[in-house]
Amino acid sequence: MALSKDDPRSIGGYRLVDRLGSGGMGVVYLGRSRSGREVAIKVVHAQYAENQVFRARFRREITAVRRVSGAFTAPVMDADPEAARPWMATQYVPGPSLADRIRTHGPLDDSELRRLALGLVEALRDIHDAGVVHRDLKPANVLMAQDGPRVIDFGISRAAENQTLTGTGDMFGTPPFMSPEQFQDPRSAGPASDVFSLAALLVYAATGRGPFDADSPFLTAHRVMNEDPVLDEVGKPLRGIVARCLAKEPAGRPELGELAQLLAALPESAPNDIPTITLGGGPSTAHTATAARAGRGRRLRPAAAATAGILALGLTVYLTLGQRGGDEGTANGAGARQSAGSPSAGSPSPRWKPVPSGWHPWQTTLYEPAATGVQEAVNSIEMGDGSHCVTDDDSVYCGGEGVLPVRIDARTGETVWRAAPARSVEATDGYTSSVIGVRNGSVLVLETTFEEGPGQADIIGLDAEKGRQLWAHPAGPQNPTGFLSEDLVLTMDEGEQSVTARTPRTGVTRWTGELPAGHTCSLLATDGDPYMLCERTSEGITTSVLLVFDLDDGTSRRVSNLPNGLPTGIHDGRIVFLDRRSDGTGTSLEDMIYTHADLFDPEVGGGRTVRFRDELRGTATLVDGTLYFVESNGGVTAVSPETGKRLWTVRTPVERLGDPLLDAGGRTLYLASESGRLVALDARTGKELWQTHARASAAAIASYGPRVLLSGGALVVSTPDGTVFTLDPGRPQLKAVPAVAPS
Repeated sequence: MALSKDDPRSIGGYRLVDRLGSGGMGVVYLGRSRSGREVAIKVVHAQYAENQVFRARFRREITAVRRVSGAFTAPVMDADPEAARPWMATQYVPGPSLADRIRTHGPLDDSELRRLALGLVEALRDIHDAGVVHRDLKPANVLMAQDGPRVIDFGISRAAENQTLTGTGDMFGTPPFMSPEQFQDPRSAGPASDVFSLAALLVYAATGRGPFDADSPFLTAHRVMNEDPVLDEVGKPLRGIVARCLAKEPAGRPELGELAQLLAALPESAPNDIPTITLGGGPSTAHTATAARAGRGRRLRPAAAATAGILALGLTVYLTLGQRGGDEGTANGAGARQSAGSPSAGSPSPRWKPVPSGWHPWQTTLYEPAATGVQEAVNSIEMGDGSHCVTDDDSVYCGGEGVLPVRIDARTGETVWRAAPARSVEATDGYTSSVIGVRNGSVLVLETTFEEGPGQADIIGLDAEKGRQLWAHPAGPQNPTGFLSEDLVLTMDEGEQSVTARTPRTGVTRWTGELPAGHTCSLLATDGDPYMLCERTSEGITTSVLLVFDLDDGTSRRVSNLPNGLPTGIHDGRIVFLDRRSDGTGTSLEDMIYTHADLFDPEVGGGRTVRFRDELRGTATLVDGTLYFVESNGGVTAVSPETGKRLWTVRTPVERLGDPLLDAGGRTLYLASESGRLVALDARTGKELWQTHARASAAAIASYGPRVLLSGGALVVSTPDGTVFTLDPGRPQLKAVPAVAPS
């Protein structure tokens, strides 16, 4: 990256050439000595230079690196820990980090893996022989040079005999690659801790993900300390070795001498290797897109951007397991991998539909500048996180909490336009938008503006091409949903006592239907006539009635004697109600237990009950005739609503997944997590086909969860923090290019 106007031009007699990277603790520059030697110079941020404890740790890092000298470490060339802004110059290693290598090209083959493992063991031997424990061995701290790996970043290392700078309760490291003792008692972490981290790193290098991956550092820590590692995809010769190294007790792990002998006996290439998708060419120079900010005044949250030759910043501090700063993609297992039987890059399978012409993988946010329309991304108070998108032809239309409606080019990721709100929105107001869909060149959006009380809602029609407002009408603020048929859009009116059908392009009223007084009603999406489910609670007893509207004239008929339970979808003309109860741990849908389904036919006013063979848990979704139960821990179960039979169950390593999407051919099921990790499952067997690394910041609370959409043969994913990205399901390892902002 080019130097900015605020960057110094020289440090300690070294002329600064480029900026290699930056983080919370400092900046790393590419410097050049008078003789022409290139060095990587780490410079501490000014605010930390005043902290004496920080300075002490920086001095310790310099001392630790100077004590270590080996072929597989980057030596210190120069340093000044007493400067106004302390700095350290190390040998510049022209090569990508292991994290960038895996993210760009996928897992290593056997010969690469063997070479990496032996090089890292030798590096750790040099480090430990110098009386130093690294304590943060991870993919971002391993550089892949032409002549072997280099271990860098001793920012949180310690001399084996000196533990004074690690206080009780302070946890240092990167959770997916930390040992159990680092979580329990950081001061006790010795050489065996580095052996544990090395094994976790080798699993990541072999499979594209770590053995304890989870979507939050808290869950990762729990897995490291209490659960067995996931080693199913590690080849058998290596699997037994890393399993020993991942023993919970340090005494159960092999010492480096024995480990070197075990690794040296590995074959250069194992039989029956599972093929992985890789790309040709050198290290990628593309940067990941900037992560979203979801409200006025929120700071930008940059995503990880690995750079060839970067010296990773030291002192990655995890106080009480705080969020990872700029290494989320690495820590969550960057890079998509393929399972046996999946196609290679050169021979696409019929499973995957070709992507549209002119498409390339991109990543953007809902806060980028637009080519036309409103330029200010957010014009209301911060309301939390949430984004809601739909696709139509070659476009993605999105809204969300604090997000004005936008149109994104599905092929390039460019923000084509951002629409103005229907009502004037002050800086202190809350605002949210929800895209219903697109019909006849009109984008239908429900907007709600909050000052005090329930807020004011409008349904608006926007021109799909230009984003200008075509029409607007008040709508019910308590129920921001709508129903879209071929030529009508239905919404509840402002008083929530009626439902109105309008022409999508003009907003002209076609008919209005009355709703029962004193009831709370909601629209149910169907393929035919719309249903309105209305409920009324009196003296603790809830009664329900179903209104079936005729789309031609708005007349309706009432259906009563409805089953208890949650209406989950329409199957073969019948509404599927799921009876549920809490498991005693909470009240969210993820905490519910399901024992049976009621298939209710509104035409005859009755139906039948289908008992499940065993209790089911999770958030239930009906997709193309199959019920899917998605648990917060990554479990997915497919069940037949006709028989109650469990079709398959799979435990994915991706947690907090959203609703599943079935592809047009009905062969592949896609699910995305709040952090933007995407997993593909075979719809018939549940077998995992591939998964990707994280692309976003997981939100604690969001009105809209992660969503997977189809655009031609490409997938489009939106996450609660406003990140939107696309990928080719046949080549998920292709690196996304940040969408270019319009000039």
